[in-house]
Amino acid sequence: ISREYTICNGGKCPNVTMSHRHIVTLVQMILNPVCSTVYYFHDLVLISSTINVFLCLLTSNNIHPGLRVQFQKQGKDVERVKQRLAEIANYVDKFYRVLNIRVALVGLEVWSDSDKCPVTQDPFNTLHEFLDWRKVKLLPTKSHDNAQLISGVYFQGTTIGMAPIMSMCTVEQSGGIVMDHSENPLGAAVTLAHELGHNFGMNHDTPERGCGCRMTVDRGGCIMTPSTGYPFPTVFSTCSKKDLAASLEKGVGMCLYNMPEVKVLYGGQKCGNGYVEEGEECDCGELEECMNPCCNATTCTLKGDAVCAHGQCCEDCRLKPAGTPCRESSNSCDLPEFCTGANPHCPANVYLHDGHSCHKVDGYCYNGICQTHEQQCITLWGPGAKPAPGICFERVNSAGDPYGNCGKDSKGLFAKCEARDAKCGKIQCQGGANRPVIGTNAVSIETNIPLQEGGRILCRGTHVYLGDDMPDPGLVLAGTTCGEGMMCLNRQCQNVSVFGVHQCSGKCSERGVCNNKKNCHCEEHWAPPFCERAGFGGSLDSGPMRLSADSRGVAVAILATLLSLMGAGFLVFLKRKTLVRLLFTNKKTTMDKLRYSRTPPPTPVFHFMFWISMRNTFIEMLSCRDDYLVEMTEILFLICIMVPWSLSGLLDPPEQPVPARLSPCTVHDASPQPSLQVPAYTRWVSFCC
Repeated sequence: ISREYTICNGGKCPNVTMSHRHIVTLVQMILNPVCSTVYYFHDLVLISSTINVFLCLLTSNNIHPGLRVQFQKQGKDVERVKQRLAEIANYVDKFYRVLNIRVALVGLEVWSDSDKCPVTQDPFNTLHEFLDWRKVKLLPTKSHDNAQLISGVYFQGTTIGMAPIMSMCTVEQSGGIVMDHSENPLGAAVTLAHELGHNFGMNHDTPERGCGCRMTVDRGGCIMTPSTGYPFPTVFSTCSKKDLAASLEKGVGMCLYNMPEVKVLYGGQKCGNGYVEEGEECDCGELEECMNPCCNATTCTLKGDAVCAHGQCCEDCRLKPAGTPCRESSNSCDLPEFCTGANPHCPANVYLHDGHSCHKVDGYCYNGICQTHEQQCITLWGPGAKPAPGICFERVNSAGDPYGNCGKDSKGLFAKCEARDAKCGKIQCQGGANRPVIGTNAVSIETNIPLQEGGRILCRGTHVYLGDDMPDPGLVLAGTTCGEGMMCLNRQCQNVSVFGVHQCSGKCSERGVCNNKKNCHCEEHWAPPFCERAGFGGSLDSGPMRLSADSRGVAVAILATLLSLMGAGFLVFLKRKTLVRLLFTNKKTTMDKLRYSRTPPPTPVFHFMFWISMRNTFIEMLSCRDDYLVEMTEILFLICIMVPWSLSGLLDPPEQPVPARLSPCTVHDASPQPSLQVPAYTRWVSFCC
């Protein structure tokens, strides 16, 4: 499958310099009536919260032929090339905004003297070399999510770009190569957006998929069309939307939920670019596109008494309370995030440590995704597909040919799979559709394997013909389980212990799991960092799990309430005789009134145990994570127990028996009778209860 740059009938379309700021100028781009077009951008909202792709753009020593002569004449004007690359990135950002994705240019490099990795006409080899260079040289020195190499070298055949499918955020494959095939930067931008779409997990808009596209073919079609020409497409289809949603749900792009480090954005500070940079309180874009009621688009400052303007933890210009969920877990290897109460942005996305068992799925987590043979078979063959028996993997992948292999070796030759690595080579499936559902260039490779006991097993693999703009999707994905406690890494079946997940989880007191930052994500009611104390759950990276008011405010409120109760109790004590008469005086017989007894001594044991029980229940209910609140709670309950205990003997001494006048017919009863006087301590207990 290839895409070609074609010339409009009637001559070459004029090149018009594009605005960096207004995508609406695309409407005015072409004036020639033979090849005029209008570009429309539709509000295709896909993701509830904006995600950010930190993009690095690099260009090889071979720039576009149409610019090469001028480039040489101007003494290799590197700044002019950088300006072109920035314009390309600006277009890509505009394309993806309708999907609620921002593409932030964080790195730009021009290889003006010599290429830093081999760039040849072989697109497969060029992509392989570039991704290796990115992993070894670029990633350790420049933080980014995705890197694209733009080159003026004409690739073999009609290929103008290539990128691995579903590889966003991975160390090994998050990138692609783009041929700078047009003097108009929009051409390279569309190709780059297409390859970036493959990184996101978008497949081609083939006819059999029945994709909906709001642009007809004569007006450009959609970005993920297998073969495109002029006019250039600028919108995504319904299939692209579904592919993206499915990929994000599986965990592709786990690194994209973090806010960009604005100090590293290319081009420096600029009010109106949509990123809050140094000296800005907010940035809602340009004046004509800003719809944020909390932000002044002209000055990039907050309006009125607004506290915040952006972020999932900002609502109605105010910060959401701590513990408010701001990002749910997207799959069995993802972890949820919660607002901290102090920042308008949701904490950076975290997920389970590599090598951790998937929740309710037989597999292991890798880069936040639970990779299984089952899921990959469904991706290739549709619903109803499942992995073939192990003998299929062993027989087919031991061949070392295009249809059964463990990738390519350093010489570019297909490598045979060792028996222990067979499930890390070409995936073998059964069932599903009659042909692969990933595109017209993918065909079914069926192998019948005879069994010793008789009969045959049908093994179904896939092969993508050379010329497609993505590497072989029929190879088992990295991180896929290949046995008990094993997963595929670099085409080898390796033990998950290499990630050290068990050592990391061991510090979580068996009340939490280890995240990708090597910190404990605690269960509810337990506090990070080691889940050994009562708390709100969550981790140091994800925020608290529960809603909580300000700890000191809660403590002050509790103290004020108890002091008020103590004051009211003291007043009750002063008016005790009146209250006793009202509450405890009953009609008695003359004989009952003549009897007397001593006041029984107070028994505080029950009261003490009652308040200890209440104290434990209260702290458990709060699930305190703040030491200050825990200490205040302990002190206040101690006051509630000790003060009435100490006052009970001082303020209410036992009353002396008072002899009564007896009539001649009085019957003396030696047994003590209950007194009508209620001791202060008992009254305090009753009042507090």
